[in-house]
Amino acid sequence: MRFIHTSDWHLGRSLHSVGMIDAQAQFLDWLVDLVRAESVEAVVVSGDIYDRALPSPDTVELLSDAVTRLVDTGAQVVLASGNHDSAIRLGFAAGLLERAGLHIRTHVDGIGRPIRVGDAVIHPVPYLEPSLVTSALGVQQATHADVLRAALAHLPQVTLADPRQTVVMAHAFVAGSVTSASERDISVGGVSAVPAAIFQPFGYAALGHLHRPQWVSDQVRYSGSPWAMDFGEAGDAKSVSVVELRDGIPLVQVHETPVVRPMAVLRGLLDDLLTDRAHAWAEDAWCQVHLTDPLRPTGAWDRLRRRFPHLLDLRFDPQGVVIESIRYAARTRGGRSELEICLDFLTHVRGVSATDQERAALASALDATRIGAAQSADERGVARGVA
Repeated sequence: MRFIHTSDWHLGRSLHSVGMIDAQAQFLDWLVDLVRAESVEAVVVSGDIYDRALPSPDTVELLSDAVTRLVDTGAQVVLASGNHDSAIRLGFAAGLLERAGLHIRTHVDGIGRPIRVGDAVIHPVPYLEPSLVTSALGVQQATHADVLRAALAHLPQVTLADPRQTVVMAHAFVAGSVTSASERDISVGGVSAVPAAIFQPFGYAALGHLHRPQWVSDQVRYSGSPWAMDFGEAGDAKSVSVVELRDGIPLVQVHETPVVRPMAVLRGLLDDLLTDRAHAWAEDAWCQVHLTDPLRPTGAWDRLRRRFPHLLDLRFDPQGVVIESIRYAARTRGGRSELEICLDFLTHVRGVSATDQERAALASALDATRIGAAQSADERGVARGVA
């Protein structure tokens, strides 16, 4: 069998409040073309098809159009829900859609229905929340490892010429894998990992949940997400996997997905970032900037946006400045004056002490505030006839 393994589309996700639906649509267009070009027999998507349990109408329409075009290529399309998906919503009309070649598995009761494709069999296992499926699977301990092990044990034995010609889909964190900041924690009691050895009976384990493409063992692989979802993934090569099971051995070709707009993480002094030609490549990228100026520059956001119009995240990390780490509750204790508290706050935010001019300005402002408060109290007293 020759198929495409992909996962973690997270349709509907935004990047720092910027909608990514156009970029997601371009990826799906590219995927349909790849399915045709590679003449694959199936497309398996191992969870987190949507980014949220209640996707927007535009996002639902995007998925509907994509799976229609994928089925039209002649390939079987297999979707298994992930921890971001709503099992009920994603699984709506699954029985009817299966007749058209779209196979959706979202519930524990669908685990025992394999999908035969060519000379191989696909076993889709959706994400299983341990606290919700222990009874159905007869598991005593509600851990990811115990639940997934029990789910795999429930898979029927299918007679094949080679029993290794089986593919299992799962959405889980497998021990030994490399995580990303953009993934939602699925730990239960601090434990989320499952051992890779539980997939040993299968020819290939098509995993989802982790966003970096990676092998866990010789037959266990994460396809990774098709596009970067966080600045921690800037520079990562995103891809889908074209897999061919030949004599029970998975042969994988990696196809890098199109990058609509790259991500850039820039760091340095504001003036250097605005003038250094070495950063010219980032002028058309989604940008996260870490400013290292000792003093927080005025108007930094607007000035940076003039050179980097797609700036999404600005952070301040002053270098060479030691900022005293004292809780604000401690700063206000001991009968300290309002002026002292304000000066400490200014030092904490900027990393340097106030100048004499700034100290005088703060003192004047505090005096004006006190006078204004007193006048206001007097006016209220006059109004009530008690002045």
